[in-house]
Amino acid sequence: MTNFERISLDPTVMGGKPCIRGQRVTVAMILGLLASGRSRDEILKAYPYIETKDIDECLAYAAWRMEERDVPLATT
Repeated sequence: MTNFERISLDPTVMGGKPCIRGQRVTVAMILGLLASGRSRDEILKAYPYIETKDIDECLAYAAWRMEERDVPLATT
């Protein structure tokens, strides 16, 4: 896995979904807000405990995950 300092994966927090720094704010939630047209400033105002760098890393994490793909192994 690429080194994401602000994204944590902990099975005891939000069912192991990728979260921002161990908080109960998931990467998917931030991406969903951005996709629905919310601005960074709106997100930061709604969640004052996250930072601009957290949003940047959510986007970087999503891009990295999209680059991964499953390749079936040939069976003999």
